[in-house]
Amino acid sequence: MPSLLSLRHYSHELLSHSHAHAQLVFGLNGQLDFEIAGCGSQVIRQTLAVVPPDTQHACGSRHGSQCLVLDIPSEQWLQQHLGGHADASRRLLDTPGALHLSPAQSQLVSWLAASPINDPVIAQQGAALLLASLANEHSARLETQCLPLAAIDAHIDQHAAHPLQVIDLARLAGLSAARFHARFLSETGHTPMEYVRSRRLHLGRHLLQNSLLAVGDIAARVGYTSQSAFTAALSRHFGLTPRALRQARE
Repeated sequence: MPSLLSLRHYSHELLSHSHAHAQLVFGLNGQLDFEIAGCGSQVIRQTLAVVPPDTQHACGSRHGSQCLVLDIPSEQWLQQHLGGHADASRRLLDTPGALHLSPAQSQLVSWLAASPINDPVIAQQGAALLLASLANEHSARLETQCLPLAAIDAHIDQHAAHPLQVIDLARLAGLSAARFHARFLSETGHTPMEYVRSRRLHLGRHLLQNSLLAVGDIAARVGYTSQSAFTAALSRHFGLTPRALRQARE
């Protein structure tokens, strides 16, 4: 595992690899061409690249580039040094791409780059302060965006036969399970699991009316362990049995 903070010089030689830890690459001088998970970006002054764990990435600089690199040691380090900012930091570090620094964040990066970053106190506290600031800003941007309902619908449909939890859907929105639950209820008027049940039943009705699958097979495809449980849920939701729903198609 490399040092927590390090100054690195990049050249025209292309580097391509992945590593188990997350990494933040802050531009200081020059331009570093970066590709993360197949998406291209440029790291220059006042920008950074976020490299999630185990993500293939490549970089190179035609005219040379200097960067400050923050290698995240472990989950334990996040919890120990970020405290209440740890969850927001994880969400930031799980999202590949390029970000812009605020003036204050840019000043902190410059200060760290000019400091003795081999000093463990400076490295630990400086890295934690910088990461907490970035994570808070990332969370604030997510809060102003609408939930990705189309992606959530597609995920439910694709995994309808399997158990689904709120945390599975929250990851699609880049939110904690608790925050996602509150946002989802506010935006849709339903809890996430109410929404999942409703979508499963609508998918079940569609299969009843547009396929010749047996009712038990349809029940399994939309996540019900028994035909009787599926029938009871349909009756509560639509006021009709599977047979009546199929007849309504004719």
